[in-house]
Amino acid sequence: MNPSNRKIIPMPIDHAAIDTIYEALPEETRERVDQAVEAMVETKKNNGRIVAVVGSGPNIHEGITTLIAELIHKGLIDGVSTSSAVVSHEMAGALEKVKRVDGEALGVDANLLPVDGRLEVSLLGVDQLHAHENEILLDMDLYRKMIGTRGDVITKVAGNMAYPSGLRTERLARDVLALARRYGLPFEQVAGFGADPYTMIGAGAQKKVPVLVTVPQLVGGGEVGLAVGDSISISQRCRGIADLMESADVIIESAVALSQEIHDGPFERYTGHGIWAHWEGDRTYSLAKKKILRIDLDPTLEKAWINERKEGRVSGAVDQGLPKTKSIGLPFRMEMSGFARIPGSLPIVGDIGEIWPILAVRLSEALHIPLDLMSYKQSTPQGEAFREWIVREVQPLDRSRMFEAFREGL
Repeated sequence: MNPSNRKIIPMPIDHAAIDTIYEALPEETRERVDQAVEAMVETKKNNGRIVAVVGSGPNIHEGITTLIAELIHKGLIDGVSTSSAVVSHEMAGALEKVKRVDGEALGVDANLLPVDGRLEVSLLGVDQLHAHENEILLDMDLYRKMIGTRGDVITKVAGNMAYPSGLRTERLARDVLALARRYGLPFEQVAGFGADPYTMIGAGAQKKVPVLVTVPQLVGGGEVGLAVGDSISISQRCRGIADLMESADVIIESAVALSQEIHDGPFERYTGHGIWAHWEGDRTYSLAKKKILRIDLDPTLEKAWINERKEGRVSGAVDQGLPKTKSIGLPFRMEMSGFARIPGSLPIVGDIGEIWPILAVRLSEALHIPLDLMSYKQSTPQGEAFREWIVREVQPLDRSRMFEAFREGL
């Protein structure tokens, strides 16, 4: 049911589509993409390391997490920090087909339903349904009733609110947590031993590449988020993230919020937050020579970055203890301050569904490392085909294989 050594079914890469996307970008964005590719290629040619800092929903929907898994397998991504919600979805297979039905029509109390009154049912194959039945008690009468009820069929993040995949993931989180505590490992690493190789957690476990949930992104994914937080201490998690960031020559931030608490955190000296840890003798690191590429749709990021580069206005506001929003006249997000002041930061204002494929293809071509699959913007025919591929090929976490990994001594 998802052996770790299964052969990937490759998808031909549509180079013409990616070239078209690149040519349609604004000139300034194309220049930034070129600079980013140059930095990534140079890093890899010099045996350096690239780490991805990945936010939640959009990265799953656009197929970016699956692409990152492929880049891990090919040695092009050397570590990931992400959210507990992403871990939850990857445990259930990343994307799935669900039917959305009227909850009240099924006899469910309206007070127990989400705001839209809808329930979701996973459209599972017979084998997968039986596998779930072997793990948790399913109400098959309810399942059949939900399947037979009229509703819209959509593709969405897996294991969220759909029955039974969401419930199965909630229950599975307890098994993962028990193993994590027993062996002193992060939840996401333990889950990775049974996860599909084309999830980030699965690829990370298979290739011995760290994939860690960040502290600002801990609580998400229901029981999974709680279990991730309970698996190791906050101090251990911060130390692991600091070590991951320290190891990176290039950091790619993708549709993520609160990144300042991710990439500087309590052990980073350049922005100042790690000053007392260093003072007290703890191990710290600096972002001063890191290249940080942030893919973000918010043009304010670009404006803040330019303000700092031209006039030092962000640093000036910090020096004078002034609110940056008022002194610069921008609706400032907190992470923009740290990002703008880091010498090697580079904003790429654009859609992650467009930018990531360009970066991945250009990097792999420059290094002569062929890729077996490629993500595309989900609204395009190629993007929809890739989403269908994920639904079909990327499987839920195999509980038996996770336990087997520990029986065999990892």
